[in-house]
Amino acid sequence: MDRTVPAGAALLLDFIGQTEAPRGYDTVYGNNQSKLPKPLTSMTLGEVLAAQPGWTKSFGSSAAGRYQFMKATLDGLLTELTLSRSQKLDADLQDRLGYHLLKRRGYDAFMSGQIGVAEFGKRLAQEWASFPVLADTKGQKRTVQRGQSYYAGDGLNKALVKPEQVEAVLDHVKAAGAAKPPETKTVSAPVTPSAQPVPAPVAPAAQTGFLARFWAGLKAAFGG
Repeated sequence: MDRTVPAGAALLLDFIGQTEAPRGYDTVYGNNQSKLPKPLTSMTLGEVLAAQPGWTKSFGSSAAGRYQFMKATLDGLLTELTLSRSQKLDADLQDRLGYHLLKRRGYDAFMSGQIGVAEFGKRLAQEWASFPVLADTKGQKRTVQRGQSYYAGDGLNKALVKPEQVEAVLDHVKAAGAAKPPETKTVSAPVTPSAQPVPAPVAPAAQTGFLARFWAGLKAAFGG
């Protein structure tokens, strides 16, 4: 996970990625990544955008990457964030773009308590079709019930996780966002002419271990 992504958002993005594209950052819709001439993460934004219409024809969708970016979504991000078409769509860039999509959908408002779990859940379901709505609502095609995809009825999408799983994750996301990072000690350099540069303070433990423990607990609670 890109280090600029806050802990709560990193946890949520990891859950989204495991749901949308469990095979990782090189995934294209339908797990057709083996048919590409080179890995997605080594392609530039320009190359991906140019290829996506063909993927729609061949695979049924333009969705690409760990967060399954549609062509229209990538086009919008390119303009909104003034990205270069020569930038590679590597893992770190995908994480940063995924975080931006979370903020578009109200991540900051959710974390500050301005919107509740059901509303944020609906917004996530609008962005990621595999996510369920958390309360009955009007979807894109029809009224959908709690647990269904926002896009139910389009003949393509359905929810892949239970609403209770999403609610459990969002509880942990909020808790992770409220937690204070551990303090680090500053190391003072000895005052001598030959003193070597002092290493930077040791950063807090990587998010990976925490995420692994969290997913293990969540899978145990919900039967995988």
